[in-house]
Amino acid sequence: MEEAIKNFPQQFLYEPEIINADKLQRKEIFIVLGMGGSHLAADLLAAYKPDMDIIVHSDYGLPFPETVLQNAFVIASSYSGNTEEVLDGLKIALEKKLPAAAIAIGGKLIEEAKKNNIPYVQMPDTGIQPRSALGFSLRGLLKIMGDEKTLAETKKLAALLSSEEVEKSAKELSAKLRGFVPVIYASRRNAAIAYNWKIKLNETSKIPAFCNFLPELNHNEMTGFDATDTTEKLSRAFHFIILKDSSDHPQNIKRSSVLAKLYRDRGLEVTEMELTGQDRLHKIFSSLQLADWTAYYLSLIYGTEAEQVPMVEEFKKLIA
Repeated sequence: MEEAIKNFPQQFLYEPEIINADKLQRKEIFIVLGMGGSHLAADLLAAYKPDMDIIVHSDYGLPFPETVLQNAFVIASSYSGNTEEVLDGLKIALEKKLPAAAIAIGGKLIEEAKKNNIPYVQMPDTGIQPRSALGFSLRGLLKIMGDEKTLAETKKLAALLSSEEVEKSAKELSAKLRGFVPVIYASRRNAAIAYNWKIKLNETSKIPAFCNFLPELNHNEMTGFDATDTTEKLSRAFHFIILKDSSDHPQNIKRSSVLAKLYRDRGLEVTEMELTGQDRLHKIFSSLQLADWTAYYLSLIYGTEAEQVPMVEEFKKLIA
């Protein structure tokens, strides 16, 4: 796992190739089918480019009105290539004769792409977990979407992202989080970043972790931590990480500061973290680097296995 995190910036040098590129039929709407780590890149892309019409579908089927489907380009994304929900959605897309493409390292998804002669990108199989392959996934996705401008912008991350300072900060943060359940808060605009933090903590550290988003949580969740004598013990189990962004709506910036004060006044553990970087993309992936290292050092603290996800594999076998 440590090597995967260290080598992550180099993923942005990956040059994806589209097989059957002459069969591409892009439309106005992109529907990305993906589960777990296989849809995280699409989530981040939607956060980075809110003007793009991207729908991330993480379930079986293709439950959209015909008015949407007739203007949609379906992209089936499964890192392993064997995710049953994604294969199910692609099957329906092909039955409906919708324009579609696939992205995976291999598996049944690439087999289906070859069999049906649809465009696909076969990512390199470096033996890492889907959550660790965000650079490969994002660049493959951008290539299929035809977004050469953003593809060029992401390539700069290979030089911009550095591990040394981030790793130091992660060691300090992991020590603060020891013994607590992390809860990550961010603006709705940065929801994908907070969700990625949660996933990395769940899968790498093997600990409970949760996330929520401003301003919605100010209307409900925070009241669950207005502890009384009988509920105080429940609230003390959590450590809140508030991801702050100077580019957020001014009221959300204010809300995050007021929320931090209210929680601290109630004796709750809060860490406020500013998203930093030369541009929006740099901010996003610098934060996720920190999440990766923090999750890794927490796995060392707790003595958990950082790389594999045995419970997920056990679950897949039981439902097969």
